[in-house]
Amino acid sequence: MGMGAPPQQPADALFELPCACQNLRRLTRVITRLYDQELRKAGLEVTQFGLLTALATTGEANQKRLSAGFAMDSTTLTRTLGLLHKRGWVQVRQGKDRRERLLSLTRAGKRQMAKAQPYWESAEQKLRQELGDAGWKQMKETISRMTAAAMAA
Repeated sequence: MGMGAPPQQPADALFELPCACQNLRRLTRVITRLYDQELRKAGLEVTQFGLLTALATTGEANQKRLSAGFAMDSTTLTRTLGLLHKRGWVQVRQGKDRRERLLSLTRAGKRQMAKAQPYWESAEQKLRQELGDAGWKQMKETISRMTAAAMAA
């Protein structure tokens, strides 16, 4: 039997969790489902879309820079980048050092990003609508502070 998405539960079904980690992990699972549900319509997942976006912003980056920017495990990043490369959305070239691999978007990657953009915006809008403008701003500020605090701890 396959592992599908868990059934939708009302927010009042949630119970108190004892620590920041468990609460944030639950939050990211729920938000990831929201974004993946939309981005799937363009053949992407939120992690893939994030990497395409990062490469579009940086122009070119090595895996170490991407890993640090996402605070993501390099192994997970390697698998996702491999899939994006296989699909022809990311190209890899050798850097100055023979061990360095520089990654950038291909034309097909830029087209895929453009195709996915409206779906990403839809997910973003759904969440933003639920939070309201003040809640949205507060959420972004809180997440930034928590990320910095966790990295410092």
